[in-house]
Amino acid sequence: MNELSSVLQRLSQTLEARKGADPGSSYVAGLYARGTDAILKKIGEEATETVLAAKGGDKLQLVRETADLWFHCLVMLAHAGLGPEDVLVELQRREGTSGIDEKASRTSP
Repeated sequence: MNELSSVLQRLSQTLEARKGADPGSSYVAGLYARGTDAILKKIGEEATETVLAAKGGDKLQLVRETADLWFHCLVMLAHAGLGPEDVLVELQRREGTSGIDEKASRTSP
């Protein structure tokens, strides 16, 4: 396992452990306690901040805001009983496939 994937694995384990933590002592436990809508709202906020950082041209700010966005996406995945490995498997499945072709191959719900 390389260092980047081990960071994701450790973070995923921490997020899973926070499910049983006191919401008053853990930011993530507090998000879990407030439910899906609170987590999704936070993702929306972080996505907007990431877009603004990209437009602003400050590379360090862009990295920091992207880290915040990824973090909150990982919280959402954990809340749904998923982890970063589920996303990585999907990205691996798409590897080498045109984005146009991949999207066209999806079935409508």
